[in-house]
Amino acid sequence: QVELVESGGGLVQAGGSLTLSCTPSTNIDVYDTMRWYRQAPGKQRELVAQITESGSADYADFVKGRFAISRDSAKNTVYLRMNNLEVGDTARYFCNAKWTEYFAQYWGRGTEVTVFS
Repeated sequence: QVELVESGGGLVQAGGSLTLSCTPSTNIDVYDTMRWYRQAPGKQRELVAQITESGSADYADFVKGRFAISRDSAKNTVYLRMNNLEVGDTARYFCNAKWTEYFAQYWGRGTEVTVFS
């Protein structure tokens, strides 16, 4: 069973930064797309950013220019660097791995990010 382990969440003041990490229990290179989602209390889960195995990244409009996603095969980890955090970024952040060849995707349990003013 594949596990995705997220870390790096925490409590930060608005304007601050955090870096989230996600490490799968298997080789990250088998996943064609790695994604970060978030879910705030009472809201639906939404896509924040994604990165393909070739390194092509896409972002939701609400984080463009502030967040950066990257993947490091050597460390078997995908990162989400979050700068200039806003109170509205408060949510639980989830890592997702998509393995298209086997029509599979996996989720981590999430890591909490709380931004205070």
